[in-house]
Amino acid sequence: MSDEFPLLLGVVLVTVAGTCTVLVRDPVRQSFTMSVFGLALATLFLLLQAPDVALSQLAVGSALTPLMVLLSVRKVRRRGRGDRREERR
Repeated sequence: MSDEFPLLLGVVLVTVAGTCTVLVRDPVRQSFTMSVFGLALATLFLLLQAPDVALSQLAVGSALTPLMVLLSVRKVRRRGRGDRREERR
C-alpha cells in the first residue's frame, strides 16, 4: 500500500488538474491551469519511471503550449480592438 501511495496521489493530482483545466472559461487562466496540468502529468510520468517522457511533457505541456495559448489570446484581443476602432470611424 505504501508503494502505491505516490502513484495514487499522482493520478488524483492529474485528474483534479485536468478537470480544473476543462472547467475554467477564461483563456488566460486556462493556460495557467494547463501549465499546472502539464506539471502534474510530468510528475506522474516520473513516478511511472519514464523520465524521458516526463522531460518532454515538462517542456511541451508545461511551458510551450501555455505560452502559445497566451500569445494567441493576445493577438486575437489586439485584432478585436483594431476592428472596433475601424467601426467607430
